[in-house]
Amino acid sequence: MIGDKFLPLQETENSHMISKNRIKEIKQLELKKYRRRTGLFVAEGHKLVLDLLTAFRPVYFAATEEWLQHNPGVLPTGVPCDCVTPDELQRASLQQNPQNLLALFQIPNHTVSLQETANENLVIALDGVQDPGNLGTIVRLADWFGIEHVFCSPLSADIFGPKAVQATMGALARVQVHYTDLAEELRRFSGQIYGTFLDGDDIYTTPLSPSGVIVMGNEGNGVSPEVGALVNARLFVPPFPEGKATSESLNVAVATAIVCAEFRRRVK
Repeated sequence: MIGDKFLPLQETENSHMISKNRIKEIKQLELKKYRRRTGLFVAEGHKLVLDLLTAFRPVYFAATEEWLQHNPGVLPTGVPCDCVTPDELQRASLQQNPQNLLALFQIPNHTVSLQETANENLVIALDGVQDPGNLGTIVRLADWFGIEHVFCSPLSADIFGPKAVQATMGALARVQVHYTDLAEELRRFSGQIYGTFLDGDDIYTTPLSPSGVIVMGNEGNGVSPEVGALVNARLFVPPFPEGKATSESLNVAVATAIVCAEFRRRVK
């Protein structure tokens, strides 16, 4: 395996083959236990990999000859790179349709606390969001709306899983994702804690601040009772028109987009 547990990377900067062991090592990173053991995650595709190069340390690349010919000098020197055939990349890839470039990056160790960031900025807190696609999309939304920190409860999906990484579309390079005891962090925070609830106040008529915490809950159960008890501003996104029979609730990523857009609309 790569790193302490992985097989040593090839010493040459570029190789024209990828071993079966290397393919196995990459495939194993689809599982959280191997990502934790190795401290590595997988990213695939030209734009995503190049975005992540600005924020994460790469340890390995696999690219097709065509991609390497059309992108000379794009990859950093000194990092092992296998020149692979499309068939080899297909076997190594964690995606259904590989995109000519695959990279392994080191998982960072962020140490920022919620209190440090939410006193002066808006942050998102995810209370058990378990779908990796939703998680990645929320990180992408945070990036769009200028929110630099997302705090997740331990039961939330792993942002460094392949589906979540791909769903961020590179936003992971600019948004830090932290895993923490969310209830404990919120207990220590004295500012505004917003949460979305079906019995909350209309978000369009409720005063909103430019800083604080926006709590979004689990896809099926919403915000947990423990975290919900700490929310001091309960919000509701009303359907239109009022009183019309409609869906029971919104997808959590969609709801996050609406909430963040309304917060940012208020900023003058």
